[in-house]
Amino acid sequence: MDVIELLPRLHLLRFPVGQAYLWRDDDALTLIDAGTIGAGRVIADAVTALGYTPGDVRRIVLTHFHEDHVGGAGEFAALSGAEVLAHDLDAPFIRGERPGPPARFEDWELPIHAAAVKLLPEGTPVPPASVTAVSDGDVLDLGGGARVVHVPGHTDGSIALFLPAHRVLFTGDTVAASLTDGTVIPGVFNLDRRQLLASLGRLAELDADVACFGHGDAVVGGAAAELRKVASAR
Repeated sequence: MDVIELLPRLHLLRFPVGQAYLWRDDDALTLIDAGTIGAGRVIADAVTALGYTPGDVRRIVLTHFHEDHVGGAGEFAALSGAEVLAHDLDAPFIRGERPGPPARFEDWELPIHAAAVKLLPEGTPVPPASVTAVSDGDVLDLGGGARVVHVPGHTDGSIALFLPAHRVLFTGDTVAASLTDGTVIPGVFNLDRRQLLASLGRLAELDADVACFGHGDAVVGGAAAELRKVASAR
């Protein structure tokens, strides 16, 4: 896993498939997404290498239920004692109560998905002991007040997290950056692409300077303009 500083308070944790983010307040850390199966210990080691302890991570915010975002959540929550939060529509799948609905692939997405699946570790994720449900408009105690934005389309319970005081936006998989040329694009492997594009338009209205995606390089500086460009082209 690569650990990349984006801002003094923000690090990107990049896995073979997908990525997570670590946000630092003065008195606590927050993990946004948690990687694939087996990532719990790797994240704990990264937190330690940055000079903290896993117990300093007070919460894990999950943007949606897909395995490359929640696979390590139960593992790391057990190591750290962190509270796990997710939208109430995706929470049952994260708790392991039932499988989530599969994506509706477009033809051109099928080979990309097949290649990504080969990189995922085998096994069954350890679900978190509990998941606290959040909803659109909730404000979480991090980053001076982080607003939960419900962005359905990729999954029914997908959320973004916006920190207005720092102008930092975590989009989950509603938005991505191309792994080939870094172009900002709508997310792929969706339940409802039309709904996803509407959600992308909602994110483009936010005054974000930094945008952190579930896949691909973050935009550090001028993120709102990039998101508006993508939204207006669809």
